[in-house]
Amino acid sequence: MDYLEFKIKCLDQFREILIAELSMIGFDSFLETEEGIDAYTLDSDFDRVAFDEVIAQYKVDADITLEEGIMPKVNWNEEWEKNYDPIAVDNLVYVRASFHSSQPGFTHEIVINPKMSFGTGHHATTFQMLRHQGEIDHQGKRVLDVGSGTGILAIMAHLRGASQVEAFDIDDWCVDNGNENFDLNGLTTRMDLGTIREVNPQGEFDIVLANINKNVLLDEMNIYTDLLKDNGFLLISGFYTEDIEDLINCAKPLGLELISQQSKDNWAALILQKKA
Repeated sequence: MDYLEFKIKCLDQFREILIAELSMIGFDSFLETEEGIDAYTLDSDFDRVAFDEVIAQYKVDADITLEEGIMPKVNWNEEWEKNYDPIAVDNLVYVRASFHSSQPGFTHEIVINPKMSFGTGHHATTFQMLRHQGEIDHQGKRVLDVGSGTGILAIMAHLRGASQVEAFDIDDWCVDNGNENFDLNGLTTRMDLGTIREVNPQGEFDIVLANINKNVLLDEMNIYTDLLKDNGFLLISGFYTEDIEDLINCAKPLGLELISQQSKDNWAALILQKKA
């Protein structure tokens, strides 16, 4: 089946925002260009109404113009090799693909071959989650990664000394890709398929990681809390800075206290702690 191709010209600071928004409505492939992004989705997955709503929302602020077309199937791995650059999160972690060279000077190194799964370190939410993981002691801890994507956060937990890491995602493509990335980074755990209610992980966990989106976070916050040990940490991202108050208001009645927050490109990330 052919892919629909959308060549979107936009202001530079809106690239990651558009990628995140379009990934939520069925787009599964993106390439960053000098003028914006190229976005791809299977014809059978395309939702015209939802797409038009996203474009309309950002058209003026992002100065969007676009061209639509049809593109035959391509070798996405080859395209990634052309367009996927390594990412450095401070001196904490260097995220690269297997076709990049290793670099000295970082505490950790993660090898990710994304194959179009979400979570490479390029997006502000993943970047901030990795940085927040650097603030939390993982040594000997039990960690749950919700909506794991490429598995990058689970891998980071492993590298930081977690004794047990569990991960799952609702997308079977992500699960296959995540398990490949686990193998590349020395994890023996396997990523499960399903929602948190379907997978039904058994607590208690010292750390829960959830880089998803606002609506899912609000819906599942009580589940995360129940799975956490007293004084355990919940790290969340996938929402805008203006949504921070809504997330905190949801967390407080559950006994979760805000420990730290950060923002990047209007995306936010929080560290919450379950008080005994």
